[in-house]
Amino acid sequence: QVQLVESGGGSVQTGGSLRLSCKYTPTRYCMGWFRQAPGKEQEGVAGIDSDGTTSYSDSVNGRFTISRDYATNTLYLQMTNLQPEDTATYYCASGGFYTGGQFRCKPDRPEHFGAYGQGTQVTVSS
Repeated sequence: QVQLVESGGGSVQTGGSLRLSCKYTPTRYCMGWFRQAPGKEQEGVAGIDSDGTTSYSDSVNGRFTISRDYATNTLYLQMTNLQPEDTATYYCASGGFYTGGQFRCKPDRPEHFGAYGQGTQVTVSS
């Protein structure tokens, strides 16, 4: 079972930036970021395949960037131009399905993921 620990959350004003980090036990699995706001369903935000192919939800595309560093086993989510609707607890996750020599996943397919971290809070104030 992959272990994941998020960090980097905090409070920012509208238009600000934050970078989330997620340390994970070594794996080539696909990695992703999810978020959940109070009273709302979990939302897949971004995913990165084992070969570095990325995918994003429409709500964050162009503002958020997902990346991973195999040397340090760290997943990142660079968030820019943050808006109040981005306020949520953010979770990193691992999983994916194996095809063509790579682990693939999509953030809008939660069934692709099997392990989650404990979450880190992001609050954006107007």
